[in-house]
Amino acid sequence: MALIKSISGIRGTIGGKVDENLTPLDVVKFTSAFGSWLQNNKNKQNLTLVIGRDARISGAMLNSLVTATLQGLGIDVIDLGLSTTPTVEVMVPELQADGGIILTASHNPKQWNALKLLNEKGEFINGKDGAEVLALAENEDFNYAEVDFLGSYQTRTDAFDIHIQKILDLPMVDAEAIRQKKFKIVVDAVNSTGGIAVPMLLEKFGCEVVKLYCEPNGQFPHNPEPLKEHLGDICALVKAEKADLGIVVDPDVDRLALVDEKGELFGEEYTLVAVADYLLKHKKGVAISNLSSSRALRDVAHRHQSHYFASAVGEVNVVTLMKEKEAVIGGEGNGGIIYPELHYGRDSLVGIALFLTHLAKENKTVSALRATYPSYFMGKKKMELTPEIDVDALLTKIEIAHQTEEVSTVDGVKIDFPENWVHLRKSNTEPIIRIYTEAFSQHEADELADSMIDKIKQMI
Repeated sequence: MALIKSISGIRGTIGGKVDENLTPLDVVKFTSAFGSWLQNNKNKQNLTLVIGRDARISGAMLNSLVTATLQGLGIDVIDLGLSTTPTVEVMVPELQADGGIILTASHNPKQWNALKLLNEKGEFINGKDGAEVLALAENEDFNYAEVDFLGSYQTRTDAFDIHIQKILDLPMVDAEAIRQKKFKIVVDAVNSTGGIAVPMLLEKFGCEVVKLYCEPNGQFPHNPEPLKEHLGDICALVKAEKADLGIVVDPDVDRLALVDEKGELFGEEYTLVAVADYLLKHKKGVAISNLSSSRALRDVAHRHQSHYFASAVGEVNVVTLMKEKEAVIGGEGNGGIIYPELHYGRDSLVGIALFLTHLAKENKTVSALRATYPSYFMGKKKMELTPEIDVDALLTKIEIAHQTEEVSTVDGVKIDFPENWVHLRKSNTEPIIRIYTEAFSQHEADELADSMIDKIKQMI
């Protein structure tokens, strides 16, 4: 069905033909490439990698292939077993490893899986490094270890405990304030590893946990992307249980969505906004999101006499700008919270802890807290073009046509109007322009996208 090779890893559907899907041979090849790249770039004899996986049906198979391949290269493996993306990211530096591999396809359906590649800091490898790994995979230039020099293998079962304790130790997490509230919380973990980690964290806070789809068997009961159209069950259960809120995570627990006490979605874009509101209230600084994320984060930052900057789309780009600006908080509008006091990676668990602290200290219901933030509505459309059209030249025309407005060309073209914005990005794989908009109503957001499409048609 599909195999997508990118600078941050390899993603595809299980089964089918080699180099067209994520087959065992593809897994071995790309694991070999990453392991070989590390060996070529590290000035040390013995390397150690940390691996962990979400609960996908194919996870155990991929785990065996990755583990054996790394050992075959002479690399020692520390296997966390069922884990989360942020937990693996935390454990790489904790165990002083040389890198890590996370086996997860994030929010993609169950037929997908992927290898996500981490450096020694537990962060996704950058574009240059990823390109070198892909080149090694293409050339298949591997040198495996002789029998006396095979890598060792060990397991760790304490990774969740370590990750959660690091969260509890954060100065901005007030566990006692949360305990006093005795929150009742419904958790939808889409039958993946969030079903282990999220209740563990909430129980540390003395919360009453109602589990929905928390069995880590990889049988996703609904589309695992935490969007409104997929979350009817938890919205109904929050109301039925008279819970204080609902928590939704994707299969690898790097995206966080919230449901208020009325069974209404808090809004994925507003997870980051609420956490930033809490942190910047206590420490003025910088907040970062990407260009396609809500303007609400900018508004909240300015409310606290703090600064806001936008990066190109992609977690690696957000992290790069966060480091450059020494940001207090950052993330993406898909519910990804990056809190550098813990680590530079999207982490639903630290997001939950910071949000609950904020909720407890504000002494408001979730819906009342949401009402304190400006309400924006986003539109997402795409425009298909014929292959002969020069998309870059077209985007330049759009930029020139709007030069009297606030325009960013960091990633495509984003035009900030006083009351709304539009962001145009080209696809790297097909002749398509993706059009993202935000305004004070859904009608206005959709109308803005349609008007931009009309303008583009006139330019062609």
